[in-house]
Amino acid sequence: MNSRKNKDSGEWISCNPQVFWGEIAPYEHIVQIYESKAVFLDLLEGYVLDGFRAGDCVIIIATNEHLKALNKRLRKKGCNLGALISDHQYIPLDAAETLSTFMRNGLPDEALFMAIIKSIISKAKARSRQVRAFGEMVTLLWEQGHNGATVQLEHLWNSFCQTESLCLFCAYPKVGFTQSLDDSVHSICCSHSKVISGTRRSQLELFYKVVDPKKKPD
Repeated sequence: MNSRKNKDSGEWISCNPQVFWGEIAPYEHIVQIYESKAVFLDLLEGYVLDGFRAGDCVIIIATNEHLKALNKRLRKKGCNLGALISDHQYIPLDAAETLSTFMRNGLPDEALFMAIIKSIISKAKARSRQVRAFGEMVTLLWEQGHNGATVQLEHLWNSFCQTESLCLFCAYPKVGFTQSLDDSVHSICCSHSKVISGTRRSQLELFYKVVDPKKKPD
């Protein structure tokens, strides 16, 4: 990667977005804590388009609002979403509906989660494609104040990614971190392997850092 900082320094690293997504390992679990929806949607759009270019299957589990905004952007880029969906290369899912299938008594049920997500991944891998996914179910839990359930779901995703060769991207709005910001951000980031900057700098560069569980993020 074209970086300005040593990857082991804990500092922000500058990289071309296509290079970053192209070099992500299939077991990576990445997070962005974004300052605006425009910054978030720019990154998500690039993530999805790069997946299509690579021939990957892209799973998007997002809010209805974000699904509509993303699909509008993808159509403007010339994507035939109907064909991609029919070919199981693009699997868009509503985050609230998917979350409701495995939540029990305010917490994610591990057995149900594993069964439901595995069925989605099996569909995605039916044509021997690599899989990349984006999920906002954790974000919904976080915004509702269910912090324990959020962390538990992140850990379930970690376990799943390690067994199913899945690249997973999550995103949280920074405005949702209203109390004990540093501690809250740290608890979320520690569930991931890399953190992407949520501040707009340049659409030609992506800034990320490797997560150090012992160090709170800047």
